Amino acid sequence: MNLRDIELLVFDGATGTNLQAMDLPADVWQGREGCNEWLNITAPEAIVGLHRAFYEAGAQVVETNTFGASRIVLAEYGLQDRVAEINAAGVRNARAAAEGRPDRFVAGSIGPGTKLPSLGHISRDALFEAFKEQATALVEAGVDLLLLETCQDLLQLKTGLIACFEALETIGRDAPVMVSVTVERTGTLLVGSDIAAAAATVEPFPIFSLGLNCATGPADMESHIRYLAREWPGRISCQPNQGLPEVVNGATVYPLRPEEFARHMRHFVEDFGVSVVGGCCGTTPEHLRALVKAMEGARPTRRAVEA
Repeated sequence: MNLRDIELLVFDGATGTNLQAMDLPADVWQGREGCNEWLNITAPEAIVGLHRAFYEAGAQVVETNTFGASRIVLAEYGLQDRVAEINAAGVRNARAAAEGRPDRFVAGSIGPGTKLPSLGHISRDALFEAFKEQATALVEAGVDLLLLETCQDLLQLKTGLIACFEALETIGRDAPVMVSVTVERTGTLLVGSDIAAAAATVEPFPIFSLGLNCATGPADMESHIRYLAREWPGRISCQPNQGLPEVVNGATVYPLRPEEFARHMRHFVEDFGVSVVGGCCGTTPEHLRALVKAMEGARPTRRAVEA
């Protein structure tokens, strides 16, 4: 089965918040609390179980637990020399959850890291090397596609794309590359660029899709999705948070109910032609189950992209 031939894809992208909600024994962290990616090594059964829950809810694609598995982030935990091992374990866990089914796919998650080049936190060359190292590890471990997600800085985004395509070329592999940017409630990426600038930045690259994830719920994404529907000729993805986080009894919760989330997503598919749908922070298997049900009979509307 070829991913590029599937008209409508349902994605899971909520590993982090679900792991935070798990009652994991303290010893699995081994003094590295907050490094979810380390759990690929120390608690693989928990990671496999989480991925399996989303597959069973109907997700066609799950993201590896590798959002922060670049050398840049892992260095904060003394794990900078274990990039290949941790990313390979992340792919292995997602594959185990898929249980050999050819209609289930694994996306290699590559997050933005913790240092933005436009703000002078890191050099472009150092960022490129970190992105390429992680992309290479994910591809060699056998992901079906690469996802450069939660992009907040256009220089970071472009550097990541060059690194992903160079990794694929070096390995001799053809795999889709997805891009997902994060637009804050201010209407721009963290460093001030808007969705139009993001689309112009990625236009020269042969990417599989462009879309949004994180920061807000679907309602706050609608104007940006509408822009892409009018201006972006390729696939559009949308993976919102389940609303804006709230603190209830000392715990962070996301208030959007599964049915409301699913209703928004069907609207995006049928009215704006979104063809990759899923959730980000706060998304549970129940949200995915409602999404899958809402997608029954739905087809991305044909779009007339303005020249």
